[in-house]
Amino acid sequence: MTAMAKSSRPWYGRDYGLSFRMGMTMFLLFALYAAFIVVLWRLRVPRVTLVTIMILVGVSQLFLSDKIVLWTSGARLIESQQAPQLHQMMARLAQLADMPTPKLAWINHRMPNAFAIGKNPRNSVIAVTRGLVERLEPAELEAVLAHELTHIKNRDASVMSLASFFAMVASFIVQQFFFFGFAMEGNQRGGNRNSNGGQAVMVVWLASVLVWAISYVLIRTLSRYREYAADRGAAILTGHPGYLASALEKIQSGVRVIPNRDLRQAESMNAFYIFPATRENSVMEIFATHPTLEHRLHRLELMQQQMEKK
Repeated sequence: MTAMAKSSRPWYGRDYGLSFRMGMTMFLLFALYAAFIVVLWRLRVPRVTLVTIMILVGVSQLFLSDKIVLWTSGARLIESQQAPQLHQMMARLAQLADMPTPKLAWINHRMPNAFAIGKNPRNSVIAVTRGLVERLEPAELEAVLAHELTHIKNRDASVMSLASFFAMVASFIVQQFFFFGFAMEGNQRGGNRNSNGGQAVMVVWLASVLVWAISYVLIRTLSRYREYAADRGAAILTGHPGYLASALEKIQSGVRVIPNRDLRQAESMNAFYIFPATRENSVMEIFATHPTLEHRLHRLELMQQQMEKK
């Protein structure tokens, strides 16, 4: 039974294990970032330089990230008369989720995939590819839309932006090491300090590398957990986890027939897609933005069994 036939959904119990893991990952990230800030402060990093970097990174994340994603993917907004079935599905799901209906965007690409962007439910967009719409049955397509809608309801874009903020600052420091080092040494000379500016700069650089490396793993771990949460939300909204499971299997088979050149062009969007643009699951899942298909199907199967017992 799809979302069309029901007006409400029981929650079927919360996944406390998943919630705990997401919370612990966020705690570790912010503990790491707090230590990073202390290191920068104790080494007397130029305040103006650091604040300028943080403002630039923050403004770009807040105002430009969504537009960049849409532009990079080639998505264009579509009105209700251009895709009435999609808009009807989206409106029903949004009503079930008790949230504003997101805008819809179309990507003219035969790779089956979808993604959601938006810092809050009132300013969000869900994009689908031509390949997704052509390959999936209506119930499966609705499950994919429900997955993306759950990302929006959970404010995943905001959470991931917040989680990656200082990682981006650390990455910027690493990339601009020489400029940053000269600025720091000049600040120390201007203050008539006798400390070894070169050593301090090296410590800042090493700390930035370490923060970037550890946060890289933690952010991808958080991303995988949030995919599980979105899968769960889709199963609850549609009332049938099997629809999403079937959709994921079809998306994987569709991705496998896409030429390598097209997949490489789409790889920069992997963190946003419902399924990464790769031929096979990552051997090292710890570095992946998504759980393996096998793990996602297993969780959906368990949830199906749970629902059938009710």
